[in-house]
Amino acid sequence: MMTHYSFGVSGNLVKFPYREIYYHTLLLEPFLQVPDIQIMASSILRRFLPRKTTWMYGQRMMSSTIDVSVDEQTGIALMRMKRKPVNSLNLEFLQDIRNTIVTLEQNKKCKGLILTSDVPKIFSAGIDILEMYQPNEERLNSFWRALQDMWLQLYMTPLATIAAINGHSPAGGCLISISCDYRIMAPNYTIGLNETLLGIVAPFWFKDAMCNTVGHREAEIALALGKLYSTEEALQKGLVDEVVTSEQIMEAAQKKMLEYVKIPNMARAMSKQLMRQETADKLRSTQDSDVQNFVNFCLQDKVQQSLGFYLEQLKKRKSK
Repeated sequence: MMTHYSFGVSGNLVKFPYREIYYHTLLLEPFLQVPDIQIMASSILRRFLPRKTTWMYGQRMMSSTIDVSVDEQTGIALMRMKRKPVNSLNLEFLQDIRNTIVTLEQNKKCKGLILTSDVPKIFSAGIDILEMYQPNEERLNSFWRALQDMWLQLYMTPLATIAAINGHSPAGGCLISISCDYRIMAPNYTIGLNETLLGIVAPFWFKDAMCNTVGHREAEIALALGKLYSTEEALQKGLVDEVVTSEQIMEAAQKKMLEYVKIPNMARAMSKQLMRQETADKLRSTQDSDVQNFVNFCLQDKVQQSLGFYLEQLKKRKSK
């Protein structure tokens, strides 16, 4: 029997210049099992659809920032972040991550999610500073709300989650990592909440996630100094759970995930909820005020000056 596959963007609505077409199904499955035709289909679809389109065939999802595949036999999904050059978290990328998690949660065959990077030597460089520097206030508001929503979705997802940290992971990259159930990191990289080095302050929910991971005193020191831990330091402090070579990291993540997905889903998810509910509810009850506090903070002259200086330093490094 032929299976029908859903396809589309933002509720399956795809806008074309002269009309709008609502796609319910594409009868492509028999053909899309052939690798060469998969590549050809990808090329054709990307030619005619908007750049930000997220589309699916079989158990694979693709967008301009994320590539996701689901192994139906194991129930394990793999999300590869690919927003070049450094997987910086802008508004659209945050929305892509959250929407992907929501979609995977709705897939009854999916039990676990491994997050990693498709960008060499970078897991995620964290928040896109350009969202904060000389911002449009309305977009700045939406950006911070999107960051909140992404974090809540990842932190509280019933899916088992593992971060396969195959590159540097400062600031928001660290937040994504410590929001996962388990963290595996490759050597010779750094991780940490280094916001103070940029003249900004990590919000309370970053702080809470860090405290829950390494303890209050270590988090206090790390946040004050904007500390970036080496892989070995991160392992020693409990910021990551395991260290393997870059070549072994995906195998190690798959192996650990198999342990997680063997546990009955409801029991595992409820245990996670018991451990994390209080932290998540603290943000949920103050989301509006947290957004407003962030916007007010960002718009201060001193903060804008610090961000401008940081961006100038980046430009100088690139020009060398």
